[in-house]
Amino acid sequence: MTRNRITDIPGLRVGHASDLTVASGVTAILFDAPVVASVDVRGGGPGTRETDLLDPERTVERIDALVLSGGSVFGLDAGAGVTAWLAEAGRGFPVGPMRVPIVPGAILFDLLNGGDKDWGRYPPYRELGFLAAAAASDDFALGSVGAGTGARTGRLKGGIGSASATVPGTSCSVGALAAVNAFGSATIGDGPHFWAAPFEVDDEFGGLGSPARVPADALAFPARTLPGAATTLAVIATDAALTKAQCRRLAVAAQDGLARALVPAHTPLDGDLVFAVATGTVPLTDLVADLARLGDAAARVLARSVARGVYCATTLPGHAVAAPLSVMGLPPAWCDVFRES
Repeated sequence: MTRNRITDIPGLRVGHASDLTVASGVTAILFDAPVVASVDVRGGGPGTRETDLLDPERTVERIDALVLSGGSVFGLDAGAGVTAWLAEAGRGFPVGPMRVPIVPGAILFDLLNGGDKDWGRYPPYRELGFLAAAAASDDFALGSVGAGTGARTGRLKGGIGSASATVPGTSCSVGALAAVNAFGSATIGDGPHFWAAPFEVDDEFGGLGSPARVPADALAFPARTLPGAATTLAVIATDAALTKAQCRRLAVAAQDGLARALVPAHTPLDGDLVFAVATGTVPLTDLVADLARLGDAAARVLARSVARGVYCATTLPGHAVAAPLSVMGLPPAWCDVFRES
């Protein structure tokens, strides 16, 4: 049975830890065995941990986990918590008698979302990282949880979204997970329709389809700009047997999914990036054509994941107010936006 989540790729587990007082959280993606991975960074304001080692020429070939966190630079501490959990489990790259867990990660900005960020000398993200890793499962929540707890988009709440698909013409599958905290908008103008509507499967984000026409103001550049205050973080996973270089190419292709689901995307104001991981259980038949098919499927699955992250977002008590979008027939839990500061 498929769950329409990234964990439809065997060997992956996802865990969340949220702090509703802080209005932030952490999402950990754990792998039952080390996986090949790479990354593509398109946004102008990224915040990352250990992404350099994902370059194809670096020595370490595989990673043990990925971590996505709120908290901006403070959220980089989450990687230490996931690392600690893996170390207790005896996981990691062997260096003599030691095991060194390999945990790349990235952060998004949620410091101005109304949560209580007066956490004292040390932020809570290390402990949240540990708890997220401990909670990892093949079934996990979407919306305002984990790294998406305090996320927002251009005018609506953001959150964690995920989707999966088989890849036509191959024996492979792909899945995606997105923490949507975008500068751009996931919906078209002031209406309820998603930019990702052409790629929707089984009414997974409302089934409203596309509008009869796209209003001109839907393409207007957002009026509210705050450099470094937005980011969409994404993970693409496949069961295909890929090299690090091929994972990098898969991440590059998957970036089209962000551009299809968010307008605008990849701006200097965002830290957008896509990780790509391969568990390696299904060999490619045609190294070029199959990789192209994987990239095409990954872009569509990522676009769907972005829309699901916004569609499934819910109100954080004390941090959001109802929006009039409820009159358009949207689920009440989805129709909440943060107050503009």
